[in-house]
Amino acid sequence: MESPSIREQRIRKITQLYYSRQDVQKAILEFSKNREVVPRYFEGFGKRPDSLQYQGDVLELVKKGATSFHCSEELWQDPLNLVTGMDGKKLNELRIGWDLLIDIDCPWIDYSKKAAEAIVKVFRDYGISNVGVKYSGSKGFHILLPWKAFPKELAGEKTSNLFPEMPKKLVSYIGFRARPILESLLNEEDKERIKKSGKIKQGVKCNNCSEIAQEYISINYLCPKCRRQELRKVSPGEEKDYQCPDCNVPLEVTSSKKIYVCNKCNIHSEQNPSNFSVGRIESDIFEVLGLDLVLVSPRHLFRMPYSLHEKTALSSVVIDPEEIKDFDMKDADPLKVAVKNFMPQVLEGEAEKLIREAFDWTKENEIKSGNTEKKISGKYENFKPIVLKNIEDSQFPPCVQKILKGVPDGKKRALFVLINLFRSVGMDKEELEKKIFEWNKKNEVPLREGYIRSQLSWSYRRKPLLPPNCKNFYQGIGICVPDAVCNTIKNPVNYVVRKNLGNKKNKNNNKF
Repeated sequence: MESPSIREQRIRKITQLYYSRQDVQKAILEFSKNREVVPRYFEGFGKRPDSLQYQGDVLELVKKGATSFHCSEELWQDPLNLVTGMDGKKLNELRIGWDLLIDIDCPWIDYSKKAAEAIVKVFRDYGISNVGVKYSGSKGFHILLPWKAFPKELAGEKTSNLFPEMPKKLVSYIGFRARPILESLLNEEDKERIKKSGKIKQGVKCNNCSEIAQEYISINYLCPKCRRQELRKVSPGEEKDYQCPDCNVPLEVTSSKKIYVCNKCNIHSEQNPSNFSVGRIESDIFEVLGLDLVLVSPRHLFRMPYSLHEKTALSSVVIDPEEIKDFDMKDADPLKVAVKNFMPQVLEGEAEKLIREAFDWTKENEIKSGNTEKKISGKYENFKPIVLKNIEDSQFPPCVQKILKGVPDGKKRALFVLINLFRSVGMDKEELEKKIFEWNKKNEVPLREGYIRSQLSWSYRRKPLLPPNCKNFYQGIGICVPDAVCNTIKNPVNYVVRKNLGNKKNKNNNKF
């Protein structure tokens, strides 16, 4: 049996002493609620799924060799029901929410601090004053915005189901907003040092995600004997001579050109040349300092607060945002740390404006890159809006007419009905928004304008959905008052179509 490495000996000397602290055990247990928790045994992780039930579980696992603890950013009804390879639908059924966890993955601690400061500033610009910040245990930081801060529905779709799509967009947008702030925090000496480090990548940029695209040479070959043609894609500098597989004579190069592929967006320069910047550029400094999007993926784990780090034997300590600038790695000495709560106190739904603008920004970038197609599956896959003209309020079903007068309860569900009904009958966007904001004023307690705009923005990014079918949904918010037509149709759209077309037919008959 090989003897433990010096690093392993160093961390194992302090694990039992450190994790026997009651305040450390409590901090780890409290943060573990509704999360998948997996211990790491220096080089390898323990079985999955797993979770913590009692405070004493922490020390028991340490006695069995655990050196650190890692958890999911996703929140689950019961983490032990998770199964490796589980499909998205089943994961959505188990997932009750997710925290936004931004991982600053930078090779230099001094610049990680400046990147963390820039990101915290972005949150505060959006009125979010409380975010969780902790040292990663090595050279980076983790910044946390809890699930509580996010709206629980967008255009009638559960936000809990929008993982990892929504947090990835948020991380990208926050990085975009933080770049100029970070630039202002770095002096010329900082920038020169980063450039000389070799971490700056050079190449052609993908305009969709700002990453440097992979460069290839596309070469057309021709056999001079049998006229066989071949197309090869190779990396620069790896070009070589090939022989015809039929004739065994050297192939001749008839043409070659550079092509670019963004592996992140799966966009090819031959399919979409306008997506790539003209000329060669350098990756910007914020990309070098790093936001780790890999963390934003299903069941991905991150180091828990006050968990030790195997490489440094330092603690992943929680710090106040104001302390980032003056933080020193010595402050993470496991024998000296003072325990703080990583979960910040936030207001319910206070990140609505941030989400709305993140999606608007994403949409603009998709339009610029031509990557606007969204896949819809299921019963709405082939649904197209029915374009009706001169729709009058009297042509809406009784339940919708009742909604339009203002509702005391169920306003968010009512908004979902109105948006999808109006879009499904082809209502003009300007008229749709005017009608919805007029309706909101009639509510005894109106919805926040920001919430409505976020729902509209989310809806516009997808094909129209049919509103819920009649009866049960509308009975649930106390507005189901069926008339004779209601008893013969299944969906409010059918009601509007029948009334609208019937009204046109009557008008035409009256001409004769």
